[in-house]
Amino acid sequence: MNKSFITYSAIFLMLVPIFGLNFLISFVGNILLLVLLIPLLIFLIIFLNINSLKSKVKTCKQCGTISIGINNNCMNCGADLSDLNSKNFENFKKPSETTIEVKAEEIN
Repeated sequence: MNKSFITYSAIFLMLVPIFGLNFLISFVGNILLLVLLIPLLIFLIIFLNINSLKSKVKTCKQCGTISIGINNNCMNCGADLSDLNSKNFENFKKPSETTIEVKAEEIN
């Protein structure tokens, strides 16, 4: 009985560090995997949101005003934004080239 106790104790003392080291390696590996994958996941979410926002941006071909959303008319000049592909680009004016007529009135 004394020999078997020593044998089992020796086996136990040899197996505990092996499984403990295996647990430690897997734990550190999982932590490193999370440290690398979480920023990658955040970058992917930001990239998808930016692409979604780009698809909603519409530029008026008459005055160059940028609209975001589901507006079908330009907020600046009232042009129709729904048929952007049918209009030619010759009528496109840059916002810096457009002039705004302002009438000044004196208030008494």
